[in-house]
Amino acid sequence: MSSFLNADRPPVFCPGCTHERITKALDKALEKKGTAPHKTVIVSDIGCSGLFDTFFNVHALHGLHGRALTYAQGLKLADPALNVIVTMGDGGLGIGGAHVLAACRKNPDITLIVLNNFNFGMTGGQYSATTPTEAVAGSEFLNRAEVPMDICLVAGSAGATYIRRCSGHDPQLADILVEAMDHKGFSLVETLGMCTGRYTKRNRLTPKAIDAMIDAMPKMNGPVEKNLRPEYGEAYRRLALEKKHFPMPVTIEKAFDPPAPGREEIVILGSAGMRIVTAGDIVCYAGMAAGMNVSMKNDYNITVLRGQSVSEILISPEKIGYAGIESPTVVIAISDEGVQRRHGMFATLTPETFVLKEKSVTIPGTPATVVEVDFKALKVRRRDWALASLGLLAKEGRGVTPEMLAFAVRERFNEKMAAIAMETLEKMFRS
Repeated sequence: MSSFLNADRPPVFCPGCTHERITKALDKALEKKGTAPHKTVIVSDIGCSGLFDTFFNVHALHGLHGRALTYAQGLKLADPALNVIVTMGDGGLGIGGAHVLAACRKNPDITLIVLNNFNFGMTGGQYSATTPTEAVAGSEFLNRAEVPMDICLVAGSAGATYIRRCSGHDPQLADILVEAMDHKGFSLVETLGMCTGRYTKRNRLTPKAIDAMIDAMPKMNGPVEKNLRPEYGEAYRRLALEKKHFPMPVTIEKAFDPPAPGREEIVILGSAGMRIVTAGDIVCYAGMAAGMNVSMKNDYNITVLRGQSVSEILISPEKIGYAGIESPTVVIAISDEGVQRRHGMFATLTPETFVLKEKSVTIPGTPATVVEVDFKALKVRRRDWALASLGLLAKEGRGVTPEMLAFAVRERFNEKMAAIAMETLEKMFRS
């Protein structure tokens, strides 16, 4: 095709806006590149640069502000044959800076065009990450308190393999864009241009002034020798092919009947160091061994060795669409910290709820059926209280059976650890 431009949606930029020149240069570049329209994708950002996806007869994706590169990388990984171009303004550049750095580090075969017009033109001319310190912007003096970002220098430090800085008025812009698209790896082309709707009303800026700015800045003319390396998608696929062994999902065939046919909602309230999550794992393995669907949610502090530890386990004959606990059938309360974390739950329990409480733990008033156990008197170490509680549940036939637990322990632990765990469980079965 002679042009990739959408005749039904011509560019609608402000008169004199450099973006229109870049649009036409990109069209010429796509013609020269020759990639079929159905193998070409333009991923756009928010703002005036976000209009680009509507101007071309190619695939397009209009993303969130600053996030365009994330979608582009997914598209390129999904179909390596695509020619993926991202258009992003200096506003999106600042907002999505972490994604730009990630793209530089990864080196995906994507072309990023940064349309730098030194302000948030669409929303009032506020300063952006690239606004010169001395400029007059729509956000008072804020840009004078900061240093503008040189995205080309930042990209070079982050590992980009192709960097080019040029004027959006450069007559060679189409050829520059073709060179960037032909580069195997991440290409960043920063185009400096004029925002006639906002920026140039308060700041003198002309094509010649832009040329002078570029001459005064570090030269960025293409491939960055020190950063050249394999393209990310190719490297990923090569490494994946070299990998011979992959972790397989746990599959457990039904070997037992559950003690009751319905849904069980089990909450374990403990503290760090009490192996609460491990106890939840064991319950899940036991549930699967009875042919049930299971899910588990855990709640513990960022400081994993201190504070509450709570596990919520669902065992259901039906598929689980929502993993939240609605009406607990069993509550194990073995720590005051855990109880405080779910303090309000106790008033909502029903008489059918079975609460197993360690003697030293205080729980709020509740209509539930409460059974108290003194693990200290039974000479069970505190770190084993959760496991021991499961043994008592199995003895009562609540949620699990002794046979289900024994199977789960053997599946969850190695032989040595399983033998130690079984000593605790068997002690509870006999108590």
